[in-house]
Amino acid sequence: MEIEFNVLEKQYKDLLTISYFKEELDANGAFLTIHSGAGGTEACDWVAMLYRMYSRYAERKKYKTELIDLLEAEGGIKSVTIEIKGEYAYGLLKSEVGIHRLVRISPFDAAKKRHTSFASVFVDPVIDEKIEIIIKPEDIRIDTYRASGAGGQHVNKTSSAVRITHIETGIVTQSQSDRSQHKNKDMAMKVLKSRLYEYYKSKEDEKNKSKQDTKKEISWGNQIRSYVFQPYNLVKDHRTKFENSNTTSVMDGNIDNFIEEYLKWKSLN
Repeated sequence: MEIEFNVLEKQYKDLLTISYFKEELDANGAFLTIHSGAGGTEACDWVAMLYRMYSRYAERKKYKTELIDLLEAEGGIKSVTIEIKGEYAYGLLKSEVGIHRLVRISPFDAAKKRHTSFASVFVDPVIDEKIEIIIKPEDIRIDTYRASGAGGQHVNKTSSAVRITHIETGIVTQSQSDRSQHKNKDMAMKVLKSRLYEYYKSKEDEKNKSKQDTKKEISWGNQIRSYVFQPYNLVKDHRTKFENSNTTSVMDGNIDNFIEEYLKWKSLN
């Protein structure tokens, strides 16, 4: 009986979560990008930690992930972009957009002082073929460069990585996950279309107060969530006020409660 109750409870929660999805592309997959912010080496390590957290979350949801771009730096990762493939990946993960703040005793500091680091998370929907985003050749600049990081000698000897710059908006996307320059170009273009969709959509909604509030939330210095490892353990979302003292569980990808609380909060605001 207890097992049946747990199954029914999970089904109810899933249906309740889906009821919060109102936007056209909520059911789609997502591109998730993490950038390091203030904090130097600490911030790069923080990006690596968040990358693992979201990868573990995707595993828990049985979503598939594909690494698109990874820029390594001393102490960790400067920036990383992954595609998360699964139903409602975008609808769920758009709750993560904003600044994530880490407070801990630095493993890089011999004096064992407490440090604060920041990382920004961006989430864009994977655009399906039904939505047409027209990009003219004269609207973009395409650069190729040698891929960095793992990938074997081939990656280091050829300019297989591709960077695309959209001239009007300044949006830049890049891909270096494949040995084929052609495939990397296709992926970078796919990401660009998704970001342009979000860019122009937000432009149309600029007069809407809730969108203006969201823009405030994602500005530097206005973190949406704090992860405190010292002097106590607590992860707190500053929008919903939801807290979890089990930081190990959260960093292992158990962020469902944070996402659910955000969806409830957003539906009331």
